[in-house]
Amino acid sequence: MALEALIFDVDGTLAETEETHRRALNETFAAFDLPWEWDQATYRRLLHVMGGKERLLHYVEFDGPAEAERAFDRLDEIHAAKNARYGELASAGSVTLRPGVERLVREARAAGLKVAIATTTSRRNVEALLASTFGPQGPSLFDAIAAGDEAPAKKPAPDIYEIALKKLGNDPNVCIAFEDTAHGLRSARAAGLKCVVTPSFYSEDQNFSGAAAIFGHLGEPGLPARHLGGAGAGETMVTIPFLRTLVG
Repeated sequence: MALEALIFDVDGTLAETEETHRRALNETFAAFDLPWEWDQATYRRLLHVMGGKERLLHYVEFDGPAEAERAFDRLDEIHAAKNARYGELASAGSVTLRPGVERLVREARAAGLKVAIATTTSRRNVEALLASTFGPQGPSLFDAIAAGDEAPAKKPAPDIYEIALKKLGNDPNVCIAFEDTAHGLRSARAAGLKCVVTPSFYSEDQNFSGAAAIFGHLGEPGLPARHLGGAGAGETMVTIPFLRTLVG
């Protein structure tokens, strides 16, 4: 079998976006006169709930914060405002790509491979991030974008990867997924994909059993990747030749 496509998660995988999401949430709470502030510990705990709107609903229903009843009827509005604020922050350059991401995406394109996105975040957030990090033509670097608002079930369900595969027109056994969380890994594996994991700030303590390879990041010339598990011991960058060995 020959490698045909790479499929990337977004938040935490392409870029360390979660602090920008957290900032957008807290600013939105303030704008709605809600006395809420999610610190890093709270946000880390809530990230186990996949999907931004689902996370808000879980917080309101199970954390019992002040003003929960008033906020419950406005969750759609709050979530939309948060997404808009995140888009503003991302467009202003508050998010940068993780090491090796742009290199690998451009190497894949040069090698004739397809490149796609499979994420639980909204398409609007994805496009804002791609344009601000890869440049105005960033979204066009990707052959398919499968965003969270398209999937009936969030990760760890395989739905979003199945949507991405359908858009690409490829079988899972010739594609490789890139994730940063255990939920994302489980989603990719459930869809039949091998998965390379690069743990992020908020996921570094999770269990990545079943990953094809685990690295601290994808690596750059002069900035070697640290091998953490699976295939690739001795590799200092995740490259197309290395990825081909995972599907061969």
